[in-house]
Amino acid sequence: MLTGLRAAAVVEAASLAVLLLNLATVHLRPVTQLAGPVHGCAYLAAIVLALSLPALPVPLSHRDRALALVPGIGGWLVLRRAELNSP
Repeated sequence: MLTGLRAAAVVEAASLAVLLLNLATVHLRPVTQLAGPVHGCAYLAAIVLALSLPALPVPLSHRDRALALVPGIGGWLVLRRAELNSP
């Protein structure tokens, strides 16, 4: 399950970087049309995966799982908490 969350976090962060870079430079509409939905799907996937994480050796609190709601880096924050809580 952490592997899926890790993949969603990478795609979420990378697609956000593409969107922001496109916005700051040339603002090409096709890039936005492609990266926007990819980012949205990865963001939703990170939220769903974070909320459905199985009980780890030390379970994550609701507050830790809610970190997934932070756009762009939420998946990474939940992964960090999960790694800190594991023995």
